[in-house]
Amino acid sequence: MADEPIILTPEERKAQRKRSIAIGLFLAVLVVVFYVVAVIKIGDSV
Repeated sequence: MADEPIILTPEERKAQRKRSIAIGLFLAVLVVVFYVVAVIKIGDSV
């Protein structure tokens, strides 16, 4: 039962790709925000 591969339709693949891109962009923005906050905090303490 668990050995059967899941077959996605082209529409499902497009939706999955859009979700993956959205998650990737969100994570990239989050990394940038954390980096900027860290630089500001370190800059204040120097």
